[in-house]
Amino acid sequence: KISDHRGFFMESFNQKHFLQRGMTNPFVQDNRSFSKQGTLRGLHLQLDESAQAKLVGVLSGRVFDVAVDVRLGSETYGKWFGITLDAQSETPEFLYVPRGFAHGFLVLSDTAEFYYKVDNFYHRDKESGIRFDDAELGIAWPQVDGDFILSDKDKDLPSFSQFTSQLKGGME
Repeated sequence: KISDHRGFFMESFNQKHFLQRGMTNPFVQDNRSFSKQGTLRGLHLQLDESAQAKLVGVLSGRVFDVAVDVRLGSETYGKWFGITLDAQSETPEFLYVPRGFAHGFLVLSDTAEFYYKVDNFYHRDKESGIRFDDAELGIAWPQVDGDFILSDKDKDLPSFSQFTSQLKGGME
């Protein structure tokens, strides 16, 4: 990021850096969402051949971003990683979420515009997810004023153990 009296310039994506790290799937779609403080979106993922890797960041505002490993047999299976992404940071960060991870975020600022690149197209029939507040995962979501704002769909997502049972059932 290069800043001066006019504002800043920042390279937000460079395919060469991804290729050097062995990430060869090209991104095929860009998505944006705008949300107000306390909005929690997730934990979402696409299953099977519709799985998506994502490169996520914020264009404005601040979010707590979370990825959960749901790859059966992985040594980090069921573990989560969280990071605060802030558009005003001197060194803005992005998070790469590989295929096989559930993803979600909580808006911490008054509003936030969230941006993500995906390497596979969305398919409604392959959509899945896990409850954000599942005790087994134990995600330490930051506090915000008031209750989290959730979609009806996100309120009805299965627990981690229910999701795992469904995943294992689909593999047999």
